[in-house]
Amino acid sequence: MKILTTLMVLMMVSSTHALAQQQGHLDVTTSVQKEEVTVDESGQSETKLVEANTVVPGDRVIYTITFRNTSEETAENVVITNPIAESLTYVAGSAFGPGAIIEFSVDGGQTYALAEELTVTEDGETRSAHPGDFTHIRWAMQNELAAGAQGTARFAAVLD
Repeated sequence: MKILTTLMVLMMVSSTHALAQQQGHLDVTTSVQKEEVTVDESGQSETKLVEANTVVPGDRVIYTITFRNTSEETAENVVITNPIAESLTYVAGSAFGPGAIIEFSVDGGQTYALAEELTVTEDGETRSAHPGDFTHIRWAMQNELAAGAQGTARFAAVLD
């Protein structure tokens, strides 16, 4: 059975830091949580996010990328790019980032487009891309990020 530890899950998003910090004035942190469902005595279920110490196939993992402008100047054209590990399948509609255009890649981060615009070719046939085809997510912030301000990007994926 495939089991991942937090260290391994965090390694999957380590390139997020490098891509965003190339701009020189962003401090980027990534947290990895998973959904845990509990059922009380009355049968009511509650879903909460807990630290992803261990994930097993079928677990829904939530990645939250927080970025802060550490410079004394406004940051323009902030772009956060996060690869999706091959062992994960993106959860459709889960990408979130206030004030961002969210685009996806199906070719290892070479090109990006809105999810509904992406296609893939298999066995000579072209079809619309599915969430399992996505290799990267990119959040392009549409507003400037003031000195000291922070932003958040988030998405969910399921361990295959």
